[in-house]
Amino acid sequence: MGKTGASERDETVSFDDEELILVDDEDRELGHLSKDKCHEGDGVLHRAFSLFVFNHDGELLLQQRAAGKRLWSLYWSNSCCSHPRRGERMDEAVHRRLWQEVGIEAELDYLYKFRYQAQYDSSGAEHELCWVYLGISDKEPRPNRQEIADWCWISPARLDAELVSRPERYTPWFKMEWTRLRSEFADELKRYIR
Repeated sequence: MGKTGASERDETVSFDDEELILVDDEDRELGHLSKDKCHEGDGVLHRAFSLFVFNHDGELLLQQRAAGKRLWSLYWSNSCCSHPRRGERMDEAVHRRLWQEVGIEAELDYLYKFRYQAQYDSSGAEHELCWVYLGISDKEPRPNRQEIADWCWISPARLDAELVSRPERYTPWFKMEWTRLRSEFADELKRYIR
């Protein structure tokens, strides 16, 4: 399904000891905790983001998470997802991470945020207050091999069919976000998928 190739990069951009931002249900900052500790057990609620980058043909950029990922390795997911670090504004974090992980720049528009908890196994989970952004870029991804195993552009119709026929291939947060984009935010999505 993907396009790994010569434009790949190999750079460490994520660290277990980087401090993430702990929040309450209202997204008020409570303190900081290492990324590793935030994802142990049932997870500790922390601030995160998910980016959905479309090209001008209305296709969504998907990535397959790298094999070395602690949670949901080799699952397919949205264009980019990560966390702002301690002291980092969200608008800085989303652009930093899109460049570090995918190797592209895009104009990104904030859409909504939501809380979710998804258990991977007994040792780890995601428990996030996640900000969701939409953006457009026709740049060719230059994926970071430590973060991304594979990638592809996919039409919304084909993605809808994939999520019905093979939902087990996709991360839980991506499925939640895409369902909400296709229903509650369908009008906003039309600006990107035409």
